[in-house]
Amino acid sequence: MCSLPNALSNLAKVSQGLDASMLHCLQTLPRVVQLSRTAAAEGFALRKGLKTDGSRSCEPPRSLLLRSVQAGVAVRSARFGCRGGGVGGWLKNSMYVRHARWSVELEKNHTYRPTDEIIREHEISTALEETKMLAKDAECVRNILTKARENALLVKSQPATTNAPVAQTTSSEYVQGLSVRDAAVLLNLDENDASVMQPLFHTALAIKERIYGNRIVLFAPLYLASYCVNQCTYCAFRASNKSQTRGVLTREQLIAEVEALQQQGHRRLLLVAGESPKYSFEQVLDAIKTTAAVKTAPCGSIRRINVEIPALSVSDFKRLKATDCVGTYTLFQETYHRDTFKCVHPFGPKANYDHRLLTMDRAQRGGVDDVGIGALFGLADYRFEVLAMLQHAQHLEDEYNAGPHTISIPRIQPAVGAPDSAHGGPTPVSDAQFAKLVAVLRCAVPYTGMILSTRESPEMRRKLLQLGVSQMSAGSRTDLGAYEKMRQQLQREQVEQRENGDACKAESKDMLAQFTLQDHRGVDEVVRELLEDGFVPSWCTACYRKGRTGAAFMAIAKRGDIHNYCHPNGLLTLKEYLEDYAGHDTKRIGEEVMKREEQTITSHRARNAYERKLNRVGSGERDLYF
Repeated sequence: MCSLPNALSNLAKVSQGLDASMLHCLQTLPRVVQLSRTAAAEGFALRKGLKTDGSRSCEPPRSLLLRSVQAGVAVRSARFGCRGGGVGGWLKNSMYVRHARWSVELEKNHTYRPTDEIIREHEISTALEETKMLAKDAECVRNILTKARENALLVKSQPATTNAPVAQTTSSEYVQGLSVRDAAVLLNLDENDASVMQPLFHTALAIKERIYGNRIVLFAPLYLASYCVNQCTYCAFRASNKSQTRGVLTREQLIAEVEALQQQGHRRLLLVAGESPKYSFEQVLDAIKTTAAVKTAPCGSIRRINVEIPALSVSDFKRLKATDCVGTYTLFQETYHRDTFKCVHPFGPKANYDHRLLTMDRAQRGGVDDVGIGALFGLADYRFEVLAMLQHAQHLEDEYNAGPHTISIPRIQPAVGAPDSAHGGPTPVSDAQFAKLVAVLRCAVPYTGMILSTRESPEMRRKLLQLGVSQMSAGSRTDLGAYEKMRQQLQREQVEQRENGDACKAESKDMLAQFTLQDHRGVDEVVRELLEDGFVPSWCTACYRKGRTGAAFMAIAKRGDIHNYCHPNGLLTLKEYLEDYAGHDTKRIGEEVMKREEQTITSHRARNAYERKLNRVGSGERDLYF
């Protein structure tokens, strides 16, 4: 094993050829010897402290953590034993020298609630154990489902047999329809017993139809870079994955990707990037502004940009907010179970559970109050993850009066070079369990958007749309530069852009995908099948742009008046798609659906206003909304 002096000697051997900032970092390292007995002790604990659990190893690679408070230097997680010899060889291979976090905190005065008070593991475990028998009590289950429905309708309900309902306000879009204990009862239902699952599914669908109607919001992820310094054992982008080809989109490539997505009909994008000095936060900010500025014929534009990027400081959240281009900031805890979190994040900045959990607190304090949370199902007990997400969401609501805008429900899929991605992850979630947890979430957080990705098959996605999902990706790719490659492929094959349903069916040969997709349909095929299944595909962004959020949104919801706003706005965006991007069959079916759906606009005044705007869209105007 390398000693600290030997490590420093190895570092010195690779100093030649480094840029100025890296050389300065190395020159400050000798001071660490005098400054950090604490760091040496911490490094020893890191090498010794983690043990195997008997079934799978939780022990990370042998690590050295060097800190210098005076110089602000941190060389983290240098892996010993790799080819090239110790720290020097590892640095020569990966060039991972960092003297700051990806996002540096400039505001040091913030204090936060202890994370063990936010995610209360004992409370979750107790609730799951104590409600096993209650899950077999038909009357208890009926009472909980009744309460969920009443809370979704914002009707004052009486305490159920398990405990009192969560206090509600209408000043925020977040409403927790079920307590942790009530949700635990539903999660303990036998997912293979149709007689108990059908009432749950019917309740979830009724709640979804009341709030969202039959609208499904569509978006696409856009990967900016595939570099990452973290070592997530379930992700193909993990730092030690030698089979992964790395890349970064140039500005020109980014513009080409956005243009390709616009020409598929997309209006909403999720920009994604890993954590690495090879792709900085400043580059993300530039990418956001570049994306917002791209326009294509006939009327292509991105109207909402969401981001899924590494954890930020309060000061950097303020910079993100200042772009005035970002809708939702999304970050998954991945797993809320601490011990599992340690096992699947052996090193890297992401290995800090508390720092990651408090990211949404920092977002709120930085002015970004539209946030999305999520867990990656398959890492730990799915029941634990659902209840922990409810605790996290309720904390944000209690602390900032702003619960999460969305909850994402990804399930592990295979990824090249990621050992914990095989066979559904360390704790696989069956299709029946997955359907149950989606229905429980819809009952528990009725006004929170629920996002489903192309990790799931078309058949599973169709089922989950009936249980609570309100947003889904379409025509997605998780490999770098894939959308422009798809467009070029279509041109080579002389296939019209609007008939691109089969264009996504072959995975990229560049091995840049973060995980395996299960739904390879193109956008037009997804839209057509949604229409055939009775849904209204929507790209609407009106509520955000008109300030119809928080208390204003809840006032509309309480009156049951959402359909006179969201529904006609969704139809107007569908009309745009049918005019500009749809294939022949999709356009024919879409026009039939629009005629049917117009009849559901109950207000005579709203119907007249909608018809006027619809005529204007038909005449070539775009981006009209209420």
